[in-house]
Amino acid sequence: MFKLNLKIALRNLWKNKTSSFINVIGLAIGLAACLMLLLYVSYQWNFDKQAKDWRNVYVAMTNVPGEGNKISATFNGSTTALGPLLKQHLPEAKYVARMDYGKKSLIANGENSYKKDSKFAEPDILKMYDYQFISGDAKTALKNPLSVILTESTAKTLFGTTDVLNKSVRYQDKENLTITGIIRDLPENSSNRFDFLMPWSFYEIVDGSAKDLNWTNYSFVTMVTLNPDANIDLVNRKVEDLVKANSPQDAHSQPHFLYQASQMHLYDKFENGKNVGGDIEQIWLFTGLAFGILLIACINFMNMATAKSEKRAKEVGIKKTIGANRSSLILQFLTESMVLTVVAVVIAIALLEICLPTFSKLLEINLGISYFNAGSWIGILGIVIATGLIAGSYPAFYLSAFNPIQTLKRKVTSKGFFAVNLRQVLVVGQFCFAIILIISTLVIYRQIQYIKNRPVGFDVNALVEIPQDGELKTKFDLFKAEILKSGAVTSMYQSSVGLSHRGRNFMDIKWEGMTKPENTVTFNQVATTYDFIKTNGIKLLQGRDFSKQFASDTSALIVSASAVKVFGYKNPIGKKVNLYGTNAYIIGVFDDYVWDSPYKSNNPQVIFLNPAQTGTITMRLNRANTLQSNVETISSLIKAMNPAYPVEVNFIDAIYQAKYKSEKTLGILSNLFGGLAIFVSCLGLFGLVTYSAEQRTKEFGVRKVLGASVANLMRLLSASFIKMIITAIAIAAPISYLLMGKWLSKFEFHTEISWWIIPVAALATLTIALLTVSFQAYKTAKANPVDALKYE
Repeated sequence: MFKLNLKIALRNLWKNKTSSFINVIGLAIGLAACLMLLLYVSYQWNFDKQAKDWRNVYVAMTNVPGEGNKISATFNGSTTALGPLLKQHLPEAKYVARMDYGKKSLIANGENSYKKDSKFAEPDILKMYDYQFISGDAKTALKNPLSVILTESTAKTLFGTTDVLNKSVRYQDKENLTITGIIRDLPENSSNRFDFLMPWSFYEIVDGSAKDLNWTNYSFVTMVTLNPDANIDLVNRKVEDLVKANSPQDAHSQPHFLYQASQMHLYDKFENGKNVGGDIEQIWLFTGLAFGILLIACINFMNMATAKSEKRAKEVGIKKTIGANRSSLILQFLTESMVLTVVAVVIAIALLEICLPTFSKLLEINLGISYFNAGSWIGILGIVIATGLIAGSYPAFYLSAFNPIQTLKRKVTSKGFFAVNLRQVLVVGQFCFAIILIISTLVIYRQIQYIKNRPVGFDVNALVEIPQDGELKTKFDLFKAEILKSGAVTSMYQSSVGLSHRGRNFMDIKWEGMTKPENTVTFNQVATTYDFIKTNGIKLLQGRDFSKQFASDTSALIVSASAVKVFGYKNPIGKKVNLYGTNAYIIGVFDDYVWDSPYKSNNPQVIFLNPAQTGTITMRLNRANTLQSNVETISSLIKAMNPAYPVEVNFIDAIYQAKYKSEKTLGILSNLFGGLAIFVSCLGLFGLVTYSAEQRTKEFGVRKVLGASVANLMRLLSASFIKMIITAIAIAAPISYLLMGKWLSKFEFHTEISWWIIPVAALATLTIALLTVSFQAYKTAKANPVDALKYE
C-alpha cells in the first residue's frame, strides 16, 4: 500500500511541477531558516551545561544593599573567606572551588609568546566540570603551586604538539611553570572557558589579596557543587546564617546566596535581589521566529493544496466510487506531503551548510551541526515529521472529505469557513507575521542608532589604550616621555581600569552632611595619573584636572556630576570626602560619561591619583599624523621597552561599539529572517495567484473578447489578494506597536516608535505583494483569448 501511495505521490508531484517547485523551495527555505535559528538557540540554551553534574553546580552571588532595605545590585563576586567557610561548615557542599575572574595573561615557550585567557582555581574545579585530559592526572594536576594545565590548542600553539607533559612554560615573563595536564579545548558556550589554568596556591603567591581571608574584597568567584538531594532554599538559609556567624559585623550588609551557574548566561538580570529574566527573552523570541517562518512555509503548502481542490476532486470521487475509504485517501495525501518534505529537507541541509559559515561570522560565534550525533538526527527528523504532518494534515482531511457524486458532477462546494475563508485567514496570518517582523526590525534599528548616537561623554576618536603589562608598569614615566617626544600622541595617562570597564564598585565612602551612619549608594572608582581629563576629553563642569603644580593633589578627587548629587553639595569644590577612612578633597567635577552599560545610568564615580594602581595606558593620538604612522610608532616603542609581551593597541571607539553586540545580534536576526518571511509569503502568494489565474482562464478569455482591458483583468485577479494584505496590515500594526513599546520600555534610555515606521512597513509589504501578484496577473491578462476558448 505504501509503495502504491509513493508512486501516486511522485506522479502527482511531477505532473504539477510549478506547485511542487514552489512548495519544495518554500519548505526548504523555511526548514533551513528554522534549523539555523534553532542552532543559535541551542548554542545559547546549552551554556555551561556540558558537565554531567551541571544541574548541581552553583556560583556564590552577592546582594548589595541599597536605600529603604532594598537590594541595589546583585553580582557574582564573593570574598576569599566564603569558600573555606562553605567547605568546612556546609554539609550539602560536595565540592568548593575559588577562582579569579580570569584575564589575558602572557604565556611563553622561549620566544614563542602569546597573551591567552588565563584563570586561577582551586583543585575542586576539576571535579565540578568534565575536563577531558589528553595527558596528566586530574587528581594531582593542580597540586603543585608552580604548575599549569594547558588546553589542546594552546599546547599546539606554543609547542606544535600536545605531547608536552612536564615541560616548562613562562608566565608573565616572571615564573616558570611545569605543565601537569593537557585537556581538550573547552566549548565556546562556557563561561569558565580558559586557555590555561593555574593553581589557586600560585595565585596566593602572585596576588596577596587572594591569600588574605577577608569579608570586604568581593573580587573573586566561589563555585560550589551541591549534593543532588540538596534543597537550594534551605542551603541558602544556611549560607546566610554561616556568614552572619563567622564574618565581622560590618559584613552582614552584603548577604551571599548560591545561584545555579548554568542560569547565569540567560537569567542574569536581578531586581531587588530576585531574578527577573535576562537574555532568555531573546531566546524565546528567536524560537518563535524559527517556528514562525516554518509555519509560513507550511501555510503555503496548505494553501496550494486546497487551491488545487477542483483538480483533485475527480480523482477523489473515482477512488471513493471504486471503494477507497477516507483513511486511505488521507494516507495518500500525507504521503505526498512527506515526500515533498523529505526533498525539501535535503535542499534545506544543503542551504544550511552553504549559509552557516556566513551566519556564524555575523554572530561572531562558531555554530555547527554534527551529522554523527544521534541527537542532531532525532531533532531534524522530528522537525521533518512535524512539518510534513502540519503541512499535509489540513489538505488531506479537506480533500478526502469530498462527496463522490458531487465531485464527479464537477460540483465541489465550499464548506463555509473551512474552505476559502480558512485559506484567506492563513494568507492574512502569514503576512501579519511578516509585517510584525518588518516593524520590529525598524524599531530595533532605531534603538541601536539612538544608543549609538547618545553621547558617551568624551571624544572617542583618535583615542587608544594598551594593557599595562611587564616593563610598562615600572617604566611608565620613561615610556610617556619617549612617546610624547615621538609626536605620535599629544597626551596620555595610566589608570587602574580603561575608560570602558566593569567592576571597581565600592561603598566605603563618607561625606559631609550625611544623614545616615553608613553609605548605601554604590560608587565606582578609578585610580589614575596626571593628564586624565586632558587626554580623554571628558567634559569638566567645575574645577580642574590633576596637576603636578599642586602637591596636595595626592589627596584630591575629581568626581562625577551624579556623585555631587548624592553628596548634596551645591558648591563641591574644596569639600571633604572620606574614602576608605582617608580624607580627600574635591578639586573638579566632570559630566557623567558612559563607562559601563550605555543602556542605563552608570554609578556615580570618583577618580583619584595613585600611580601604584596600574592596569591600562590611554593615549590621545596626534591628528597631524596619519593613523597608521601613529600606531606604528607606538608599536615600535612598546616593543623596544617591553619585548616579552605582544603589542596590543585597542581603539576606544571599537571597544564602545562592542557594547551594542546583544541588540546588534537581535537586529541582524530580525532583519535577515524578516526578509525570509516576506520572501516565503510572497512565494506562496505567487502560487495562489497562478492557480487562481488557471481556474479563471476561460472567464478571462470571454471577458477579453467582450472588451475588458488588461488593467480591468489585472484588478479583477489582484483585488482579493490585495484586500488580504491590507487586512494583515490592519491587524499587525497595533500588535507590533504594543510588542515593541513593551520591548523599548525595558531600556532606561530608548527611542520612541516614530509615526512613520508603521506606514513605511505597510507600504513596503503592500508594494512587494503587489509586484508579486501583478506579475502573474499581467501575464494572464495579456494572454491570447483564442488559446483559452478554442477547445470549447
